[in-house]
Amino acid sequence: MAEEDDARIRILQSLRGKICEAKNLVPVSGSNRQRDLCTFCTVSLDQEEVFRTKVFDKSLSPFYGEDFYFEIPRPFQCLSFYNHLVSKVSIRKEDLCKYSGKEHWFSLQPVDPNSEVQGKVHLEMRLNELITENGSMCQQLLVRIIECQGLPLISGQNCDSYATVSLVGPVTRSSSYSKKSHFQVEEEDIEKLEIKVDLWNSGNLGQDVFLGEIRVSVKILRNEHFHRAWYLLQPKGNGNKSKSDDLGSLRLKLTYIEDTVLPSTCYTSLCNLLLKSPDVKPISASAAHILGDICRERYEAILPMVRLLLHNNRFVPFVSAVAALELENTQEANTIFRGNTLATRCIDDMMKIVGKNYLTVTLKSVIDEICDSNKTCEIDPIKLKEGDNVEVNKENLQGYVQKVFSSITQSSSSCPPLMCDVFRSLRQLASKRFPGDPHVQYSAVSSFVFLRFFAVAVLSPHSFQLRSHHPDPEISRTLTLISKTIQTLGSWGSLSKKLSSFKETYMCDFFKSFQEEKCIEKVKKFLDEISSNVSKESSGVADAVVLKEGEVQKRAQGKKRIGKKNFKKRWLRVTNRELSYHKHRGKEALCIIDVKNIRAVEKLDESAFNRKNMFQVVHAEKPLYVQAGNCVEASEWMEVLSQVSRCNEGRLATFHPSNYGGGAWQCCKNPSDSAPGCKPCTATMLANLQLDIDCDRETERVFSLLSSNDSKLQNMEDACASLAVYQGPQREQEEYSKFTIQEPKETFRTLKQLRNIMEELQKQHNIRSDPTAQYGSLDNPIVGKTS
Repeated sequence: MAEEDDARIRILQSLRGKICEAKNLVPVSGSNRQRDLCTFCTVSLDQEEVFRTKVFDKSLSPFYGEDFYFEIPRPFQCLSFYNHLVSKVSIRKEDLCKYSGKEHWFSLQPVDPNSEVQGKVHLEMRLNELITENGSMCQQLLVRIIECQGLPLISGQNCDSYATVSLVGPVTRSSSYSKKSHFQVEEEDIEKLEIKVDLWNSGNLGQDVFLGEIRVSVKILRNEHFHRAWYLLQPKGNGNKSKSDDLGSLRLKLTYIEDTVLPSTCYTSLCNLLLKSPDVKPISASAAHILGDICRERYEAILPMVRLLLHNNRFVPFVSAVAALELENTQEANTIFRGNTLATRCIDDMMKIVGKNYLTVTLKSVIDEICDSNKTCEIDPIKLKEGDNVEVNKENLQGYVQKVFSSITQSSSSCPPLMCDVFRSLRQLASKRFPGDPHVQYSAVSSFVFLRFFAVAVLSPHSFQLRSHHPDPEISRTLTLISKTIQTLGSWGSLSKKLSSFKETYMCDFFKSFQEEKCIEKVKKFLDEISSNVSKESSGVADAVVLKEGEVQKRAQGKKRIGKKNFKKRWLRVTNRELSYHKHRGKEALCIIDVKNIRAVEKLDESAFNRKNMFQVVHAEKPLYVQAGNCVEASEWMEVLSQVSRCNEGRLATFHPSNYGGGAWQCCKNPSDSAPGCKPCTATMLANLQLDIDCDRETERVFSLLSSNDSKLQNMEDACASLAVYQGPQREQEEYSKFTIQEPKETFRTLKQLRNIMEELQKQHNIRSDPTAQYGSLDNPIVGKTS
């Protein structure tokens, strides 16, 4: 049983970041000057590209503004950011923590093909004593390369690699490697000799590509005449250390997270304590509120807690309680829910999770039209360009605003029921707190749905997956003007904002073109509909929701079994109903697979087609073999497809990790093409499809956040003890003002429970976490030259 528990320990990595901007870039060398001024930035795990910004023309100081987030599905050595593939910033995995959570300027370094290496080599060395024919004793050094792992893709396929082995020292002797390399060495030379292994990819027309090298001193065999270890491949000559010319710099913001997730039973106590939070009186004494209190400066701290509450249907009572607490401290109705409080942060995160499809349905088509048509909409006289007609621009902007405004105010039927439940609660709480203000019931809702949801999505559509990249500056300016207008139109019906309150004269003039009474009527009707006391009933038929789509390489399912031509580019699309592939985006489907017929979604061995990042979708017909663009994409496709089919009847217990060819399965050599699989299928976690929440991981995140803020927990505990005992005037209150302590004894009780649970969970980590892997093992390979 202990072994089974250990097998369920998961190491989960994720990276969230932003490529902000570059400055003082050096043009790409070449004759085409226009081309030289095009620039873009890519993100790579080792040498595998996993993200790319859009291309910027005629700029050597581009503002990218590109956010990215992905789960890291495999081990990696280095995270690199390439500028137009000619210069780069490389950060080793162990150094990522130095830069986590803050923006930094990084100097760009030249890209040297001989330094772009990845992968590792399993090497064996043995020193034998032999007696020659004439009876003398000699030393024989045997070198064997057992295997290599993690080599780069070459043109989308695995390497056709070979190695050369050299004995370097007083006399250099080489041997082209096949199975073994033998060298005769003198005893006195052992201290001076080293084995050098060069790895190459066999290219066309003799254009072989260097993949990396390792160097090992022979004196490592001085005490033990046998050595076997894994080594990380290194750049030629261990990299060029010479100082490079100034190639410009790149501003990045990175947050790398690595979680060691234990079996579910380890998190039961902490999870239960968090989920009891809505029932604790006062709410400020609950575990969830305490977490928000001590992590007030860390935005990402709220997200795992919100996900847990959502998954367990405890979000609405919790957020209602914290909103009520906030309203108690709000003195004026027109400042309702304005700050960055626990309540507003929780609701912001909830809307981003729950309202993703709502945004797509409501805004995507009109945002696409705005970005693709690119009409000039500038109405600020100071920012007008020569030749601009302000009246035409105003007309363009008004047309866009009307489309966005209409899309929003007519979207109530698409608003997720959970959002409606929250809005209804906020409306009731606000009316109770300010019974004499007829507008506050509307402002309580509009301050979220207009100001913090729709207006933010219009301003940054790429952050909400409405567009693939950050908009160009001119389009971004148009979206800014639309966003400002939508905020104000949304607040008209709730705050009775007058035109005189606008700071900019040109905005005041622009708003005169809108019929105020009609807009107020539409806004109030919309807010009434999404915060109605009548619960919305589901029709029972879910709309088709696009969960993921993108370009892949798909293996043809015809008669041919071999050949590169058997793989073709296709547009793959998965909804909650069907999986389909198309010749191009927007074209009719070439094939449609009902997700109810999917029986397994699994990785495919690289050896099957000599390609990385492949997976298979097993259904009623032949398996669908797909190659994703990179490891992150492959992981995302498999995750989405596994979740959408996780409850299907007839899911397989086993699968074939390779293909059927040459009259047999290549993995198990079974000649029957209908033979049951030879490997157990991956267990699929029963997460909510729309929310896709891994509760164990989220609870581990909460534990990590609490652990990293242990000193604050102790300070809060001391404050509770002091406040509970001290009966005189609260002279020490200022010292504890950073914490919300309404009921010291109840808060102290929760804190003690938290500390006890954390202590026990830390013990579980210490017991169950694997000890540091032996240096030279597969998990902890040797770095660089060793002796």
